[in-house]
Amino acid sequence: MDKRYFRSIVVGLLLLNCATIIFFLSRDSGGSKEVVATIGKETITRQEWLGEMEERYGRDVLSEMIDQKAIAQLASKYDISISKKAVDRELLLVKTMYGSGTNENVDEEIWRQQIQYSLMLDELLTKDVVVKEEDLKKYYEENSSLYEIPTAYHLSHIIVETEAEAKKAIEELEQGTSFEALAMERSKDEFSANQGGDIGYVSEEMDQYARDYLAAVGNLKENEWTGPVKTENGYAIVMLHDQIKGRTFKFKDVKDSIRRQIALEQMDVTTTARDFWKEAKVDWFYEQN
Repeated sequence: MDKRYFRSIVVGLLLLNCATIIFFLSRDSGGSKEVVATIGKETITRQEWLGEMEERYGRDVLSEMIDQKAIAQLASKYDISISKKAVDRELLLVKTMYGSGTNENVDEEIWRQQIQYSLMLDELLTKDVVVKEEDLKKYYEENSSLYEIPTAYHLSHIIVETEAEAKKAIEELEQGTSFEALAMERSKDEFSANQGGDIGYVSEEMDQYARDYLAAVGNLKENEWTGPVKTENGYAIVMLHDQIKGRTFKFKDVKDSIRRQIALEQMDVTTTARDFWKEAKVDWFYEQN
């Protein structure tokens, strides 16, 4: 999986988040003049809020929604389907190669939908490109490391200055305090603190955390946390959410993925879902205004 592909998934997820927000804002729950905020004597109405959202994100969100439906229709027309195994494999690669958790803002099912869409788009773009079997095998042999998934752990952490602070935090966790809330309140790692301590998936190949964390979480069960772990930045309490066992995909498992990758490289041209709008007979709001 190349970075272009990963970026397309992330961008799609962000736009889907915006689409969800706009959808719920647009639902009638008291009328367009419902006040959603007050600032002194001034107010912000639901309609003003929705209007601002549409102004900032409306065109991009609507374009992404059109892309999704157009690609789905054309995939059906050309009898293109993406197997559950293919989506599962790409999701594992996203998690382990890029350290991305899937519980941040969007759930795993939305990740799956976006991955399926991206794969369908690539299949449409490359459906007329023929790649020789020997070229596929050669690519696999030369890039075998791309299809090896290391054992990875989905972790959250709380970083504090001293061991005493770490022990105090552990006491609070044992008394029922939320790990996420405590991370946001106490952790000195501001980036992960804003995510409730979530640092995504960590494997031995990621030097940033591997040395200190992996040995400590090796015997944990899901939703358990470690004692104080000494790090270069202080002391950490590390929580395990999930573990992915390492594996290697065989040539037959990734043959279609390799064909798409080689075909896209051979095309050497930037193409997007919008190139299919004419065939899908798209007519949209922004062309009418």
